[in-house]
Amino acid sequence: MARAYGKKGEGMQHNDNVVSNGLNPTFLFTWKGVRTKDEERYHSHEYMELAFIMSGKGRYKIDGKIYEIEEGDLLVLNPGVYHQALVADRKFPATEFFIGAVDFCFEGMQPNHLELGTLPIYKTNSELKQKLMRLCTSMGAENDACRVGRYYMMQSYLIQFLLLVLRSEQQPKDAYGGSYSFESINKNEIVSQIIDYFDEHYAEKISLDIISENMYVSPFYISKIFKSVTGDTPIHHLINIRLDHAKELLTDMPALSIGEVASRVGYDDAYHFSKLFKKRFGMSPSRIRESAG
Repeated sequence: MARAYGKKGEGMQHNDNVVSNGLNPTFLFTWKGVRTKDEERYHSHEYMELAFIMSGKGRYKIDGKIYEIEEGDLLVLNPGVYHQALVADRKFPATEFFIGAVDFCFEGMQPNHLELGTLPIYKTNSELKQKLMRLCTSMGAENDACRVGRYYMMQSYLIQFLLLVLRSEQQPKDAYGGSYSFESINKNEIVSQIIDYFDEHYAEKISLDIISENMYVSPFYISKIFKSVTGDTPIHHLINIRLDHAKELLTDMPALSIGEVASRVGYDDAYHFSKLFKKRFGMSPSRIRESAG
């Protein structure tokens, strides 16, 4: 398989002691799939395999032990590590993204090994999870397109993937020896971004899938963290924003028809809009307008 060789640019300052003798890994493969049945063989590889869980739940048998896995987990299956993927919950099957690589060595680690603590399951925080989701999406798109330079693009994504994980692992430790967790901060930031998006685009067609693609997190994860932070679902929150704006339009712009008001806040069906409005405020749009006049 072809490999890319290069050298540092002239005058480049280099003080990175993480990489041993440069970083020019061989990218082997990538594969994305939904785990609907147990893997047939309990096996190992001569190369390193990374398995990032993009959504759902599952179970892995690794070196004789069973591990529960979920969205955001990164499985580091180093050479010689025996493993077997198993189904845990058929309602929420794991969507797995695999990457195979060899010909690399990090300082203090064995060749072709990524050593992150003592467990083969690496729990990512929200920030790293989003970045890896984005990289997996980019790798999948590049792999499917098969354009000129595909291998070198995939290799560059692989390098980013490895270094992002190493950077996260080397974050400062707290007094108890664990990594600082920014999980709650990132959750609040994500929810804040979603609400800002709703406020700016409430008149447009919005779905969890659209938000998921823009933020590189799954719809399930968006719903989960939004409810945990606000106590409400994203869609119900969006409906309330739309209806609040509709109420303002009804009182401030009496010349607009009910259908025009509905359209301005993102509803094509005036009847559906009126039903939602009455459920929220206890009166129909026309009654609200009359009471304000």
